[in-house]
Amino acid sequence: MARKLPRKDVVIVGLGWTGSILAHELTDAGLDVVAIERGPWRDTATDFNVAYAPDELRYAVRKDLFLQPAQEAMTMRNSTAQTALPMRDYGSFLPGTGVGGAGTHWNGHTWRFFPSDFALKTHLTGRYGEERLSGLQIQDWGVSYDELESAFDRFEYLCGISGKAGNLNGTIQQGGNPFEGPRKREYPLPPMQMTYAPTLFAEAARSRGLHPFPTPSANLSGAYVNPLGIAMGQCTACGFCERFGCANYSKASAHTTILPVLMRKSNFEARTECEVLKIKLAADGKTASGVTYTDVNGATFEQPADLVLLNAYSLFNVRLMLLSGIGKPYDPSSGEGVVGRNYCYQTNASAQVFFEGRSMNPFIAAGALGQTVDDYNGDSFDHGALNFVGGAGINCIPTNGRPIQYRPVPPGTPRWGSAWKKATKQYYNNTLAFSSQGSSYATRGNYLDLDPTYKDRFGRPLLRVTFDFPDNDIRMSNWVSDRMKEIADAFGGKQVVVGRQQKGWSSVPYQSTHNTGGAIMGTDPKTSAVNRHLQSWDVPNVFVVGACAFPQNAGKNPTGPVGALAYWAADSIRNHYLKNPGKLVEA
Repeated sequence: MARKLPRKDVVIVGLGWTGSILAHELTDAGLDVVAIERGPWRDTATDFNVAYAPDELRYAVRKDLFLQPAQEAMTMRNSTAQTALPMRDYGSFLPGTGVGGAGTHWNGHTWRFFPSDFALKTHLTGRYGEERLSGLQIQDWGVSYDELESAFDRFEYLCGISGKAGNLNGTIQQGGNPFEGPRKREYPLPPMQMTYAPTLFAEAARSRGLHPFPTPSANLSGAYVNPLGIAMGQCTACGFCERFGCANYSKASAHTTILPVLMRKSNFEARTECEVLKIKLAADGKTASGVTYTDVNGATFEQPADLVLLNAYSLFNVRLMLLSGIGKPYDPSSGEGVVGRNYCYQTNASAQVFFEGRSMNPFIAAGALGQTVDDYNGDSFDHGALNFVGGAGINCIPTNGRPIQYRPVPPGTPRWGSAWKKATKQYYNNTLAFSSQGSSYATRGNYLDLDPTYKDRFGRPLLRVTFDFPDNDIRMSNWVSDRMKEIADAFGGKQVVVGRQQKGWSSVPYQSTHNTGGAIMGTDPKTSAVNRHLQSWDVPNVFVVGACAFPQNAGKNPTGPVGALAYWAADSIRNHYLKNPGKLVEA
């Protein structure tokens, strides 16, 4: 039987980016807040120390910072015609675990989605007609870019993002992204100093009439003190960002931007290595009374609270809603239900150019140090004569030249032996790579639910992922691959290799940890799990914050919008819910 603990004002599930932001905002409002985190406590000095942080075998190969299937596995299939099987190792995507979550090991690309992304169904229907969206389940977000602008700004200044504005108050700025939505002020820091490969990419893109610009980066271009008074250092371009914590205090994460202040507060407590099992509901099923969780010793507790905030990784937020009976589960056969609806991913492809005698120095790198082209992203270009909607950003961001996994060789090279060794020596320094990061649009058949067969160590059903790349997204990605081929040819290299996306998503090779949807926001409780304030339609004292709220995914990394949604939800709770607890939007 669970031991009942003293009541708290707020219980937060998960202490990553969104959990830390919500905890900071609500403790500032005077609330007594506890965060329950499944993984261990981590901080820079002891867990990402410079003496051992760049350990590729430990962190990149053995995945020391990531969730292991023994803790929580999932099952996957491509369609309802298949039987889902458990993932024995996380490969296609890598959920984080521990304080800081996936925001610890990210690369640092920090985007704002386009204004049209937030009203996508309305925008595309108005421009191309309803028939163009046939086979897709695209929805508007219920909140506009203009409403989120100040939240984007707060997140960027919390992090010290390095970049160049492309649109200041409606005026296009030289050197920035001309397709972005208007922002009210510049980035807090100037762009990163470019290395050789992104510089070549920008020249090649301009020769094609495109508009390259510095990728907005959470790897800092200079020393910075954020609005909370926390100091960060300039990035040293060591190349150990994705899959690693930053030893240099120069990649924005919850550890480097907010936790040093949050942890000093007397009205905040973090309980680590404690896994929430379920959200407890009152007898009427319309109010959450708190959560039950188990600690590392197997003891079970009940934590009563007035507010329950789900701030775990997007997939785990959805699973906890399903396990707790919050919201109607989505049924793809009828199209009814909301929890699990509109699961989306990312549709990527790559290009490589092999040179002779062009030293790229790939080991001088950072996770978001590079150049991007958005001419083919979102609805930046006319789709009128095309057979798809959506698009992709094209990014030249050489993130690392790490010795174990960075081994670019041309197709046809033997996979072992002296010929392979010779090729790796020849091309390690003479290869330029760039990639497309494409949108992923919702369909009726891609969704999340609870697996009927497989269970975790507590006897709870695993999350089941049913996903394949939609035909629309395949057509989009391959069209963008053709555009990448045109850019790659402009380099004048010895050989060009451009990848093309195919049907049949596999959970094995790494592709992206950009899983979105499943608890989407919107204006209609029949097609969304949470309202425009990220409040559950069915249980008003539950808020669900993260990429699970995206109705579909854009051709950009999701962390910027996730951070903005955290501030948006915090403002909704502070300025509206606390003054009048209950539904913020009537259905």
